This record gives sequence, structure tokens and C-alpha cells, in this order.
Amino acid sequence: MTRPAATPDHQPRTSDRTAAIPRQAPAARRPDVARLPPARAAVAAHLVGRALSRLPLDVNGGPTRGPAATRRPGITIHDPDAFFLRIGRDGLIGFGESYMAGEWDSDDLTGLLTVLARHVDDLVPAPLRGLRPLWVSARPRRDRNTRSGARENIHRHYDLSNDLFASFLDPTLTYSSALFTAFPARPEDLPAAQHRKIDRLLDLAHVRDGTDLLEIGTGWGELALRAAARGARVTTLTLSTEQAELARARIHAAGLTDRVDVQLRDYRDAEGRYDAVVSVEMIEAVGAEYWPSYFAALRGALRPGGRAALQTITMGHRQMRNTAATHTWISKYVFPGGVIPSRRAITDHAAAAGLRTLSDEGFAEHYAQTLRLWRERFTESRQTVTDLGFDTVFQRLWEFYLAYSEAGFRSRYLDVRQIVLAEKPQTAARS
Repeated sequence: MTRPAATPDHQPRTSDRTAAIPRQAPAARRPDVARLPPARAAVAAHLVGRALSRLPLDVNGGPTRGPAATRRPGITIHDPDAFFLRIGRDGLIGFGESYMAGEWDSDDLTGLLTVLARHVDDLVPAPLRGLRPLWVSARPRRDRNTRSGARENIHRHYDLSNDLFASFLDPTLTYSSALFTAFPARPEDLPAAQHRKIDRLLDLAHVRDGTDLLEIGTGWGELALRAAARGARVTTLTLSTEQAELARARIHAAGLTDRVDVQLRDYRDAEGRYDAVVSVEMIEAVGAEYWPSYFAALRGALRPGGRAALQTITMGHRQMRNTAATHTWISKYVFPGGVIPSRRAITDHAAAAGLRTLSDEGFAEHYAQTLRLWRERFTESRQTVTDLGFDTVFQRLWEFYLAYSEAGFRSRYLDVRQIVLAEKPQTAARS
């Protein structure tokens, strides 16, 4: 397995936290997967069974409606009682938990989830859609992205284990959409495609020799390395101790410690002003409640004439409004506190902070390809993941997450965009 260079001898470092992953029983870590909910299965069985029968899917090996010549994804329900019990209690959260528990499988998980994403509005009968607040859960207050809450939310995902992420990312350790030149993308294309994405963002932000650059969201340091190699002076902020440790090691190995300052710091506490700000798929972790603070931080960090270049996942505005306050499977198990913005929300909040949009370009199909390559590599690395201490339930969780995300981009329910912002021109005072 190829892994990113973390130290001068190119061996990744396994942190103490990784080595100390507790071997808890699955029920201790994920109690809602281990126990079944109370009954509401009959209603769920009727509604969900009816919805599935109308979709281009093969349910339990039997054909459903649709062109006979079209290959359709299949779903095999091993434990119908448990499957419908979970959906009856928690809707789509229960659907994901049922997969984690091994109560259903698919011969084409991403294809199945793509069909569901394309028909998400058809899963609940029209007369019942107005009752949505009665069958969805509100987001827990503990997931709010206060300063302490944001640190905990980041810790719960990004501090799982650097070696876990190395098991499925490419050697650049870049955990965001790549930008390819041809489809279908091949595994060997991914490092160059990640550099192409990073270089385009740096170009959009006008980062060159002598630029003072602020990066909000370090990742594992690849963008900071690319910017420093151009001659920029980089300050990069993260709340992940695992990422900061490995990013610093990689920067040291590259001989660029004099050009890159990795800080464990909340974006709200950023200091100084810069020629450019770059932030890659960070706004999704901010939380809708704090978007004004995020854009105010961008504006406050820019010198006159500076640019902010963002890469961000987006969804439709109506879908965003529906999910912003809703506890979803993703927010429960993968990205606590996270909310995907709409383009309208970005434009409105940027404008309120005194920023205007200079360019905005989407490339959803590139993220679908990126996620496919990650998912395939994760599947190939199951023994490595097991050796790191992650059990079968976690592995099914991660497989579902990667397939679920890929389906979002395949179906165009989600997009990913590179957006450039700059200070609004000052209005001349009237005499």
C-alpha cells in the first residue's frame, strides 16, 4: 500500500491516539446500531415497501417496474423486521444504521443510493410530506459549532487515525475533490488530479512568490506545501491535532518549515491580514448558525485587493433549508455539526460580510470519480483497517458514507464548486 511521506524516511507515523483505539464492544460505541427500536414497523413496511416497488430497483431478487433491458441495482433485505423497525423509528438514519448492522446489502450500493437520491422526494407520499417535522429529529445541541463544540466535532472525524485516512487516500493525503482530465478516472490519475485542483485554487487566489496566504482548514498539508513551493508564506489553521502533527512532519520533510506555520486555531481567532485566503471544503463543517462568522473571518483576513478562493460542496437551497436543522445519518455518524450550504446561502452571507463573487464554477462529476476511487481503495484495504482496530460495523459505516456521498454527486443532488470572492468596491460618497 502506498502511503504519504510523513517523515524523512517516508514512513507514516502512527500517533499514540491511533495506537490506543479502545477495543470496545460495538454496542458501547454505537448503541443505536446494537439495539432495535420500538415498533412502528407495519407503517414503515407499507410506505417503504410501496416506495421501493416504484423505483428502478430489484428488491430481494425480484424485478420491479422499469425497462427489462436496464440493469438495476438490487437490495437484499436479510432481516425485514429489523429493517422496517429502524426505518419506522428514524427514517433515513435507520436505513443507514440497518446497513451498518448488516440487515441489508446491495450488489451495487452506490447505484442503489443514487436511485434513492434521484427519487428522494418520492420516498414519502405527497400528503405526508407536510408532516416532515413529526418524523425527523432535530440536531442535538451538543453538536453546535461553538469554539469547544467545533474542536470536538473535528476531533470525532479527522482525529480517528491518520493511518485510516492513508488507507484510502492517495499519497498526497488530499481529502477533497480532485480535478481530472478524462473519465473514467484511474487510481494512478489521482495524485496529479489533486495537484491540478490545488494549483487551480492557488491561481484563482493569485498566489505567487511573496504572497502572504492564509489557509483555513489545513488537511494534511498538501495545499500549504504547494503554495510554499511557489514562494508564498503560508499560515494554515486547523482544529485537528492528528492533522497538524502529520502536516508539520510533511512540511519539515520538504524543508519548508520557514515558509509554513501550522496553527491549532479556530478560524474565528485568525490573526493578521493576508494577500489571499484559501479554504477547501471547510465551510461544510462550520454549521449554518456560524456562516456569518466564517465570512466575516474571510473578509477580515483580506488586505485591500486580496482574494478568497473557496472549494465547497453545495446543494439546492430548498434541500439545504430542509436539512440544516435536521439530524441526518451523516451528521450523526460522520460529520457532527456539518451543514452543506447552497450557492444562494454562500452569495448572501458573503455579500453581508462585504464580499462579492468574482467566479463560480462547478464540477460534480469529478467528485463522483474521486469518491469512487476512495471507496475502491478502502474496500481493498479492509485488512489494514481491521488491523488498525476498526470493527466490521465501522467498516460498513465508512463504506456507506463513501457510497452515499458518491451517489449525491452522481445524482446531482450535490455539487462541488470553486468560488472566488473579493471585497466589494466602495461606493463613492455623494457630494
